[in-house]
Amino acid sequence: MSLRELLALSDDEKRRRGLEFTPREIAQQPITWQGTFRSCARMHGALDDFLASAGVHPDRDDDPQSGRTVTRVGRPVIVLSGAGTSAYAGAAVADLFRKSWSCETRVIPSTDLVSHGRDLLIEGQNYFFISFSRSGTSPESVAAIGRLTNDFSAARHLVITCNAQGLMVREFAKHARIMCLVLGDEVNDRGLAMTSSFSNMVVAAQYVASLGEPAAYGETLEEMSEAADRFLERASLTAARHAQSGCSRVCFLGSGALTAVAQESALKVLEMTAGRVPTIADSFLGIRHGPLAFLDRETLVVGFLSGDPHRRAYELDLLEEVRDKGLARSIVAVIPADDPRAKTLVDEALCLDLHDVADDHRPPVDVAFGQLLGLFMSIRCGLMPDAPSESGAIHRVVSGIRIYS
Repeated sequence: MSLRELLALSDDEKRRRGLEFTPREIAQQPITWQGTFRSCARMHGALDDFLASAGVHPDRDDDPQSGRTVTRVGRPVIVLSGAGTSAYAGAAVADLFRKSWSCETRVIPSTDLVSHGRDLLIEGQNYFFISFSRSGTSPESVAAIGRLTNDFSAARHLVITCNAQGLMVREFAKHARIMCLVLGDEVNDRGLAMTSSFSNMVVAAQYVASLGEPAAYGETLEEMSEAADRFLERASLTAARHAQSGCSRVCFLGSGALTAVAQESALKVLEMTAGRVPTIADSFLGIRHGPLAFLDRETLVVGFLSGDPHRRAYELDLLEEVRDKGLARSIVAVIPADDPRAKTLVDEALCLDLHDVADDHRPPVDVAFGQLLGLFMSIRCGLMPDAPSESGAIHRVVSGIRIYS
């Protein structure tokens, strides 16, 4: 069964099988990205002023001798934060912010900021915080913002959320040093596992990182949307086939921004199978240093291959090693464009046809395969993808967390 067939089920059948939200939320992503772009464009002037007040205006200085971008003295350190999938949204755009703004950039989950933030941040340092949250009500994320506004009173804080009614918006929208970028309600996912909310928060962050060149980013996003629209049905057929192949565990691999895609994909399979399918995520070079022990002949290995030839050479070497050692049941590669060597090393290569889109922009497109694999593995396990946690171990919105001062 493909994504298109799931979407064609009757409303009663969708409700009975827990397929009312998740398939639609995965499928809607390419078109919702355009809506998110328009929402950001309407706030362009306010965003521009806010970034200027924070000292992170995206204009860049270039070294006239080397031609390389140099970091402006006195620019703040960018901290990208969120809990769970929202933390991976930050990780997916960290390299883009570093390159676009010429600022040191760190990814610190809000869960860490709450438990031991004082060990991770430097008193007196100039920071610019960007927080991601689908619901805007995660206890740790709300508490982290409150604490940061007290501990770093001069710092600015941008909140990217999908819920206009969330605590973050209600409590912080009128704060002088906090700006809330609220996305459309249609991407405030109703399914347990974040899908379109993840990719749309990433798109919003990419817009902010590209604020100096919005038209160029708009062209990139249009290419991404078109590629994703073509990719979804093919990817769903591949995901459904491998979900039924009998693999008992999944390993996701990526480099740079695509490492965050691997992490988010691993979480999607874990969440939607209620932990019945173990997963791991790593970089192509990092997995050799111990985590390779996770792989066995029942493992599906998914590699998100870089468009950069230098990176991809290392990635293909790793896949060749996995194949030669018999460490996987199957290997699937998601590749930006046709690669003859990749096709000789894997069981299936899914081509995105993204010839002019850099790795830093690819996460919203690539992650669709991980989302679809989680969906079809959930179905294979006899679970309801919209609410797969039969034990109640996890919920759509985390609650009940005690916050200590």
